[in-house]
Amino acid sequence: MAGVFITFEGGDGSGKTTQIRLLQKWLSDNGHTVVVTREPGGTDLGNELRDIILHSTGFIAPRAEALLYAADRSHHIHTLVRPALERGDVVVQDRYFDSSVAYQGAGRVLDATEVRELSLWATERLMPHLTILLDVPADVAKARQLGDERRFDRLEAEAQDFHERVRESYLALAEAEPDRFLVLDGTVSVESIHEAITTRVSDVVG
Repeated sequence: MAGVFITFEGGDGSGKTTQIRLLQKWLSDNGHTVVVTREPGGTDLGNELRDIILHSTGFIAPRAEALLYAADRSHHIHTLVRPALERGDVVVQDRYFDSSVAYQGAGRVLDATEVRELSLWATERLMPHLTILLDVPADVAKARQLGDERRFDRLEAEAQDFHERVRESYLALAEAEPDRFLVLDGTVSVESIHEAITTRVSDVVG
């Protein structure tokens, strides 16, 4: 495929939304056609699944939750991401399968390898060219969220130890695939993070 696939990962409150917006502008200003999307969501079906996954008030079994994410991911990649990459666009995506490994694998204490393989099967093993991990301690991320004055979704509302496991899982994933991951300290200035991102993305998009 002619395009470039860039994903952003990190715990809730890590600053992904801000950095994605800045990267989108930088890429557009440099002449690239950019598609910004997210998981769960990104399509009409995905938004319906997102509402179920994140805002359902009833219990969802951990394996069922993982399957719902995989269903969203499969449809999203097939209908939106692959076509954009085949056109030669740059796809910038908020969360991908690493989120499932961290949140459903480590957070829900499922088998991380099984969760990863489920997502790879669902997406026909589509891998990002670059994954940017914004690393923020769980207590700092929680403090940021409390300042947002909004209702937490099902995952954001989980206990501190859940989010600590998620963070540790992310760092382990990045350590295992250093060529794919760019790990950045999400507690430094927005400008410093953006500069580090654009420096690395320049090498990827050419």
